[in-house]
Amino acid sequence: MAGALLMANLQANLRSQFSLARDEPHSFLQSVNRLFFQNTIDSAYATVFFADYEDSTRLLRYANCGHLCAIVLRHNGDVERLHSTATVLGLFEEWHSPIVECPLAPGDLFTLYTDGVTESFNESEEEFGEDRLIAALERHSKLPPQALLSAIVDEIKLFSPQEQHDDITLIVAKCTPAKLKQQPTRPKGRPRQSIPPRKGIPVTK
Repeated sequence: MAGALLMANLQANLRSQFSLARDEPHSFLQSVNRLFFQNTIDSAYATVFFADYEDSTRLLRYANCGHLCAIVLRHNGDVERLHSTATVLGLFEEWHSPIVECPLAPGDLFTLYTDGVTESFNESEEEFGEDRLIAALERHSKLPPQALLSAIVDEIKLFSPQEQHDDITLIVAKCTPAKLKQQPTRPKGRPRQSIPPRKGIPVTK
C-alpha cells in the first residue's frame, strides 16, 4: 500500500508538470523532484527513466535517474547501455541531471525494464540477469515489438516457473525506416489528356 501511494504521488507530480517535458526536460525533472521531495517522507525516493524521441531525426533524449540502464541493441549487433545520469528523485530538494542524446538508426531496438525482469530466479536461486535478457533480445530482435515482448516474458517464466515475486515490466521500441510519402492518385475516369500550349499572339505597335 505504501509503495502504491508513493507511485500515485509521483504520477500526480509528473502530470502536473508535463507541459515542460518536451521543451524544457531538465526543468521538468527538477520541478517533479522538488514536489516529490516536499510531499513525501525523508526516506522516500523513486527511480525514473525519462525519454523523449523525435521520429523525424531519430534522436532519443533521456535522463536516467537512478534506474537500471536501458539497453540499445544496434542493428549490427552492438549493445549500448544507457547508464544513470543522476541520482534518484525525492531524496534531495536540489537535483540536477544532464539530458543526454542518443541517435538511433533503422533496426535498432530500445529496451527498458524493471528489476523484476533481471532478478527473477530459478530453483537454484540463479537470477535471470542482464546477460540473459540481452541474449533473448538478440534471438528475437527480428520480431515485431509485441511478439518480441511475449517471447521474452515466456523465456523469463520458463526460467523462473515458480510464483512471481516481483512485477515484470518490460518496454521495447524498434526504430523503423521512414515511411515513403504516398503519391496522390488521380480519380478513375477518363484518361488524362495533355493540352498543347497556345501559340503566342504577336503584338504590333
